[in-house]
Amino acid sequence: MKASKHLLVIRLSAMGDVAMTVPVLNALLQQYPTLKITVLTRSFFKPLFAQLPNVTVYEADVKGRHKGIFGLWRLYRELSKLQIDAVADLHHVLRSSVLKLFFIVGGYPFKQIDKGRAEKKALTAHNHKVFKPLKSTHQRYVDVFNSLQLPINLEACKSLSPRKLSNKTKAFIITNKKPIGIAPFAAFKGKMYPLELMQEVVAALNDLDMYQILLFGGGKKEQQQLDIWVSTYTNAVNVIGKITFDEELDLISNLDLMLAMDSGNAHLAAIFGIPTITLWGVTHPYAGFYPFGQSLDNALLADRAKYPLIPTSVYGNKIPEGYAEVMRTIQPKDIIEKIQGILQ
Repeated sequence: MKASKHLLVIRLSAMGDVAMTVPVLNALLQQYPTLKITVLTRSFFKPLFAQLPNVTVYEADVKGRHKGIFGLWRLYRELSKLQIDAVADLHHVLRSSVLKLFFIVGGYPFKQIDKGRAEKKALTAHNHKVFKPLKSTHQRYVDVFNSLQLPINLEACKSLSPRKLSNKTKAFIITNKKPIGIAPFAAFKGKMYPLELMQEVVAALNDLDMYQILLFGGGKKEQQQLDIWVSTYTNAVNVIGKITFDEELDLISNLDLMLAMDSGNAHLAAIFGIPTITLWGVTHPYAGFYPFGQSLDNALLADRAKYPLIPTSVYGNKIPEGYAEVMRTIQPKDIIEKIQGILQ
């Protein structure tokens, strides 16, 4: 495929997986500056690609006009009018596989990601576990472009630049304190640090009076939880419900550090080159979902000597009996020490 052509890239969800495409596409465009890319994804994720030249986001309305087999046919017809030359499917689910059939019949080169399902099954097995590092998701994305004759050197990729703060987002950052982001929530309980322990971390950081603590998350319940912390800790600010996703990215790109779970916020910070500390419960970096460009020293892991079945799943949705408290093997003092070590 010639680098001057138009490429369709499919990655529909979830936020962390979509965010992980950004450094790969950034590297691709740095090495093939005449390439045009259309990203098929949810409209919510459009701000993620705002800094990438020659990238357009096409909304996949999978709950509306693109729902079901006839909706996917409609989507294919819409996309085929964009003069696309090839398709890179970075999702490889039933929905994108249906699109694959349409595109192949239409004569389009179509390459799909190899998710390494067998390897991940072995890594997360309870019996005969094969505990070894697997290929990163970033590299799996790269492999798709390699198969389209667009080889990428990820090591040469530059992080995205800090985004400009508006007057609204500037108000969240105090100039004489280092801004730290903390994202204490995750999609599954097996990936989430106990909230009372995270509150100890927030309290200790607050007492140091050196940092402005920006608390990230989503949803009414999470907002209410963080509001309780903010009422107690003067250096903490809850951003949930106060700004848009686009504005959240503005703030995240200007942080000095992000503390997160194995979750989407870690990947959002990493694409801007922000030092990112991640906490790992029943999941593990070996599964290939480690934030881009981050040192493995920034990962604090649950104790595998005590809990040898870790990782119990790729997504953190499987908690074997006796594994509900794995995150408690990560001590708040260790998190504080790691934060101070990075920032000092």
